Amino acid sequence: MNRLLNHNNGLNIAFVFKKRLLTYGVLFAITVSLFAGCTSKNDGLPPGDPDNAGLFLPGDFEAVAVVDSLKGRARHLTVNTNGDIYVKLRFPDDEGGNAALRDIDNDGKADIIKTFDDYIDRSSYGTEMRINKGYLYFSSVTRIYRQKLTDELVPDTELELILTDTQPPRQHDTKPIAFDKEGNLYTVFGAPSDACQVDDRSPLSPGMFPCPLLETRGGVWRFDADKKNQFQEDGQKFATGLRSVVGMDWNEQDNNLYAVVHGRDYLHSTWPNEFTAWEGAVLPSEVFVRLKEGDDAGWPYHYYDQIKDGYFLSPEYGGDGEKQGEDIDKLTDPVVAFPGHFAPNDILFYKGDQFPERYKNGAFIAFHGSTSSNPYPQSGYFVGFVPMENGVPTGPWEVFADGFAEQEIILNTSDATYRPMGLAEGPDGSLYVSDSKKGKIWRIMYKGDKDKFGEAQLAGMEKRKRTAPNIKTPVENEDMIVSEDDDLDKYKDENLGEGGKLYNIYCAICHQRNGLGNDRFPPLNNTEWVLGDRTRLINVVLKGLRGEIFVNEKSYTNVMPKLDRLTDEEIAGILTYIRQSFGNSASGITPEEVAGVRKANAAE
Repeated sequence: MNRLLNHNNGLNIAFVFKKRLLTYGVLFAITVSLFAGCTSKNDGLPPGDPDNAGLFLPGDFEAVAVVDSLKGRARHLTVNTNGDIYVKLRFPDDEGGNAALRDIDNDGKADIIKTFDDYIDRSSYGTEMRINKGYLYFSSVTRIYRQKLTDELVPDTELELILTDTQPPRQHDTKPIAFDKEGNLYTVFGAPSDACQVDDRSPLSPGMFPCPLLETRGGVWRFDADKKNQFQEDGQKFATGLRSVVGMDWNEQDNNLYAVVHGRDYLHSTWPNEFTAWEGAVLPSEVFVRLKEGDDAGWPYHYYDQIKDGYFLSPEYGGDGEKQGEDIDKLTDPVVAFPGHFAPNDILFYKGDQFPERYKNGAFIAFHGSTSSNPYPQSGYFVGFVPMENGVPTGPWEVFADGFAEQEIILNTSDATYRPMGLAEGPDGSLYVSDSKKGKIWRIMYKGDKDKFGEAQLAGMEKRKRTAPNIKTPVENEDMIVSEDDDLDKYKDENLGEGGKLYNIYCAICHQRNGLGNDRFPPLNNTEWVLGDRTRLINVVLKGLRGEIFVNEKSYTNVMPKLDRLTDEEIAGILTYIRQSFGNSASGITPEEVAGVRKANAAE
């Protein structure tokens, strides 16, 4: 009883006593049922929440919220053979970067929650949490650790350092983990760039050739899963051409590594003459790939177009949306090519028997959701499924779980209530899904007749794939949405001056057309950064901005690319528009002011 009184949820004696009574009652009912010879095929599964914890699911599936929120929010998660859940926290507290959850009365809800393991380089990226051969493996952006699991909820064994990445944390520095059958561990060294440009993410900046980042980044490396204190040079490069990978899994059926890959960003805002706003919103594809040793997935020289079904030359290397370039036949073809910016953050091959047979050996994929689909609805924010056999799709991809965002149209990323992040399979075949915004965790179960599962149960999800604004491919111009206020037209190009049009091209993809920003990029309304020091504001555009800043007391760390290739008149127009829009009413910026700051910078 004392252990229960000490856990983080602060359960009191009355609550625990009530839970125990309920448990005994359930056990008694089950015992009576057994003697009566009328056991249910759903014995052992807890009831789902009345509203499936907010989710849309195929017929006869149910969901229960294991926990409504975790203090440190959540990234990836894993489930032990006894049902204990281990979660990688997004914002670790002083007691550790991991959380352990236990359901003691089998009602599907976590009764004990404890944080543990204080370690180096904890960050909002997370990142991974896996169990392999009795060890709990987890990663930060620069390190991979493991601990031997015991009967205790929180492992009390030695914290072993398996791998250290000696480079400081940068963009795309996630460390997903997968294991093969030969004792190897696979992880990613992400590319700290969007497209290997001379000036990262800056309009019209060419790509470096050959891309020097590919020597040590932008790929998957293989290591000994049991060897401690390894560095990158102790491993072997396994595959390349991978800008950003957050989710990997080993498919035991065909004995291959699979990954879901984030495509590059900003096709329209960096190359507005070659790509329209609609093309920037739906391209390039987020690909699901099978990786064999020596494979190349194309980055940064090529991107995959799911509409034209092929690799195309990146604009940084002379592409215009039509040129395919050389040697594309040597690139790894996707297993599935999803629409752009869905942000696939985890993949799980289902091995259980609880779900209907069609799900066996198929791949569940958690789509975290876009931040750069503006001026069209943000996309993703659901869990998809690819039916497969021996590593080959047996049908088109499907929507398995939706409703996480709790919004019909997601204008800004910050509007989404939840964002699906991690996937894990429980010992009974239940599917667990974690959320990165509040730390909610769902357990999804099947309660129907598996032999009768078919098109009728899938019809609702198929309709969502065709019609839901966060899933369907938007119709060009028709599905554009830039604001939720009464005047939807005021941010459209045709109703703006030149400064506003340039803002929509170069700035709105991050700060949004209404200037309110999102979780990753700061707002431009009522902030000292916009309304204060004019020279500093001009330099943000000319020089870009890196490192942590605070806007209205909130921290932001994403890169602001420099836009020094724009003329003085263009920069002045953009800044004047910002200072006189979104509720701002400051004086304009003149081309002469921009020229003066540019000249002063050159003299430094």
